[in-house]
Amino acid sequence: MAKRDKHGALRDDVRLLGELLGDTIRIQAGQAVFDKIEQIRALAKAGRHGEDSEALLAVMAELGEEELVPVARAFSHFLNYANIAEQHHRVRRRRAYQCDSKAPPQEGSLAELVPRLLEQGVDPERVQQTLSELRVELVLTAHPTEVTRRTLLRKYEDIGEILGALDHPDLTLREREAQLNRLRRRIVAAWHSDEIRHRRPSPVDEAKWGFAAIEATLWEAVPETLREIDRVLRQHTGLRLPLASVPLRIASWMGGDRDGNPNVTAAVTEEVILLARWKAADLLLRDIRELRADLSMVDANDALRARVGDHPEPYRELLREVRARLENTRDWAEARLKGEELNVPVYLHDAELLEPLELIHRSLLDCDMEAIAEGSLVNIIRRVHCFGLALLPLDVRQESTRHAEAINEITEYLGLGRYLDWDEDQKQRFLLAELQNRRPLIPADLPASDEVAEVLETFRTLAGQPAAALGAYIISMATAPSDVLAVRLLQQSCGCRQPQRIVPLFETLSDLEGAADTLEQLLAIDWYRKDIQGRHEVMIGYSDSAKDAGFFAASWAQYRVQEQLSEVCRRHGVHLTLFHGRGGSVSRGGGPAHAALLSQPPGTVNGAVRVTEQGEMIQFKFGVMGLALRNLELYTSATLEATLAPPPAPRQSWRDMMQTLAERTVVEYRRVVRDDPRFVPYFRTVTPELELRRLALGSRPAKRHVSGGVESLRAIPWVFAWTQMRLMLPAWLGTGRSLAEQVEQGRLELLQEMDRNWSFFRMLLDMQEMVLAKADSRVADHYERYLLQEETLVSLGEELRSGLREAVEVLQTISGESLLARIPVLRRSIDVRNPYVDPLHILQVELMRRLRELGEQGDNTLEQGLMISIAGIAAGLRNTG
Repeated sequence: MAKRDKHGALRDDVRLLGELLGDTIRIQAGQAVFDKIEQIRALAKAGRHGEDSEALLAVMAELGEEELVPVARAFSHFLNYANIAEQHHRVRRRRAYQCDSKAPPQEGSLAELVPRLLEQGVDPERVQQTLSELRVELVLTAHPTEVTRRTLLRKYEDIGEILGALDHPDLTLREREAQLNRLRRRIVAAWHSDEIRHRRPSPVDEAKWGFAAIEATLWEAVPETLREIDRVLRQHTGLRLPLASVPLRIASWMGGDRDGNPNVTAAVTEEVILLARWKAADLLLRDIRELRADLSMVDANDALRARVGDHPEPYRELLREVRARLENTRDWAEARLKGEELNVPVYLHDAELLEPLELIHRSLLDCDMEAIAEGSLVNIIRRVHCFGLALLPLDVRQESTRHAEAINEITEYLGLGRYLDWDEDQKQRFLLAELQNRRPLIPADLPASDEVAEVLETFRTLAGQPAAALGAYIISMATAPSDVLAVRLLQQSCGCRQPQRIVPLFETLSDLEGAADTLEQLLAIDWYRKDIQGRHEVMIGYSDSAKDAGFFAASWAQYRVQEQLSEVCRRHGVHLTLFHGRGGSVSRGGGPAHAALLSQPPGTVNGAVRVTEQGEMIQFKFGVMGLALRNLELYTSATLEATLAPPPAPRQSWRDMMQTLAERTVVEYRRVVRDDPRFVPYFRTVTPELELRRLALGSRPAKRHVSGGVESLRAIPWVFAWTQMRLMLPAWLGTGRSLAEQVEQGRLELLQEMDRNWSFFRMLLDMQEMVLAKADSRVADHYERYLLQEETLVSLGEELRSGLREAVEVLQTISGESLLARIPVLRRSIDVRNPYVDPLHILQVELMRRLRELGEQGDNTLEQGLMISIAGIAAGLRNTG
């Protein structure tokens, strides 16, 4: 019997979407445009199969101005539809695992992990207790990497749902035709929708987008994942997940991340918190209305009867009160948003809402209605424990210098001197003395500058929020204990009675190297150690450290600092939670989360982890229900395994080699990025870095400092620019040379041993493979050939492309296989997409060249075409920043 092609359905979906898109283009843009697009597609495919690409370049060069946008849109739309088909296929494959009773559990699932842990000798009670106490928190951030407009995302979601409907084998011919017509309408509607934002979203817009992500999938996916945890526990241990346990939580930075974003103000933060409370009340109200309609039973226990009296429908009677109070809560939040006050009884604390729900749950169990008790009621109770009345605890992030400037204005006004001029010891003595001083620190008549007034107003706003509405207070660019103590003093001085936990963020290579010493000094302070009550959180920055030192050096620094921070906390008897500030791209710490968590240093996960989910990765991981369920389970299982069965500690010879590689990488990386005078002109000329600023991606500026150069450029546009022209430089620069040197010196066997036996090193090489498979020296050469004029810049391009080839060759030498040989599905996905991305690269280069010649004058058609090419390439590579 012939082996069934498990990916045939994916190809069928892509073919169907491509045909419908072609029909749409033929009808909407005309036969001539369709024929030109088909000609370009055929030539691009031929070029990828080794034929001369000059014919493709010639056809692209002859495109009239009226053809540029339709051609760019055609290829961009196809790549987005290929993404939808792939996402749907992942859900389809997951369902196939679950439907096949003979298939082994899917890798990374709890059904695969828990029995494996038990076989390894882990006690069932310990598995249950660890899962019950687990704390995996995903933090949604509004980093500007989601290039697709929300209106198109909704259409894409519909297309995915229609593909799912078409999978049903028992559709009648009429039903199938109806679904195909729905699909056709969605594709036509998308073709007539502007895919480019023309207005930057505000921080409030970004927060609303985050709320939409909760409502669309996570509101359902979180309790369903907890139900799966409970099912697996019961099946393999006979134990249950307690109803109050929340191993999975969701938090947000949207509306709280003011680091370098002047658009996030105290007023914005307060508005976002109120909007979140409104949305939480609205979602819970829907749940309660549905539950009340279901619970028509008469039998109830004495406790419930005592509460509602002799009512014929006791559950509905109690839920009537709950419904009314949730309506009040929603109306109260809406009134506050309008600047009005509404004096009605509302829910202020989660416990108030949980009490009647738990009373109902107990009554149902007492009356032998377990099947009903374990239904939607359990989901609602778990949602309240996870999301609560705040929906998303809001983290606040601010740069350390802003707090220091606020303290400085206070000390100067009080005649105490310039805080900014004091050394670290002086600062700590002053801050600790004030923290233990009962008199007010901030004078009522302090003539604060606008920046300091905003900092103080932010703390006063936070002081007025319920504790459940707030997450962590993150200090970016933290370098010293005084950075943390300054925030604690400002919290106290502004009336924060239940202050947010303070989380220093260590970002650059030097900051990471000094992080353990900073934490050691902090925990040596008796007052501070008592204040944190045995728990501390530290955030590790992946983006800026990689931009500062290169991917390999930054990764090794992140590994070592986790070990060091864990040891410091262990000695002081403090539980450490590590907050990983990962981005979407490999060079910003992205990649498969499951593998990343399992490659952390042994003992550093310890039952708790926080991870940022940024930009387009929120849609990619959680935009479809099946994918949301899979990714939530992967985070849970990886954290459980890293806690109970961590990887063995690396051998000293491996550590020595990694140190050598890191030191050599950072030297090579900085030699090019910092020291080569050709580098900045090359970067600015050959990448669309300047053009990216035209995209209305996010509310935050692309630079921390408007007047700064490349060094002030944020990590996201830095990576985005290199991705667009396929050089992918931040991910491999320095790494290839350092690895090649070790191979040349006869240490290949040691590198291969590390590859086989050290999960951290294997993960690094896997991530390198993924990004290098998307890199393309030929595409980069095209950008250089048409955009570079100076011979010295051309020579740098040749050197960089030579370095890219060296990086590919050395990885293949270590693995003994071609790139992505172990992940053939990804390899094929990239190969299939390349012919559709190539025309967009050619268009982008031509549009960049024309627009640069026009200068400030600009041209709307050319600009639109350029923006579409940027979005299309991002879709084709499934990556921006």
